[in-house]
Amino acid sequence: MQPNGYIQTSDHLDATFAALADPTRRAILARLASGEASVMELAAPFAVSQPAISKHLKVLEGAGLISRGRDAQRRPRRLEAKPLAEANQWLESYRQFWGAQFQRLDALLETLKASKTKTGKLRTGQKKRRPTKRSTDGEEECR
Repeated sequence: MQPNGYIQTSDHLDATFAALADPTRRAILARLASGEASVMELAAPFAVSQPAISKHLKVLEGAGLISRGRDAQRRPRRLEAKPLAEANQWLESYRQFWGAQFQRLDALLETLKASKTKTGKLRTGQKKRRPTKRSTDGEEECR
């Protein structure tokens, strides 16, 4: 059940983020971004067993992030871009939200800066004058 006013997410998006939560799976995806690879090629840089890599690949396949091909006896894995594009689209809405928030903050800071200069307060880069001291005969002296 989704509360009113919340953005609905698809099961595909949930599976994508769950798969991306693991650093080993992210490393596998980074490797596949440069081209397809076999299970043995994908397992080579990791200090884990081949069955452990196979489990990671199963999660990535389940999320639709990779697919399995067939080349004679070889079954290379390749990166699938669509789920990553969906995740990027979802994240983009939040990037736009934060961009708007930063623009509002910039506008507020500019307003505050302008009001300080109008009220005669110290401007940035301006030297502070030392206060004057009254002499005993009533005249002010500048230091």
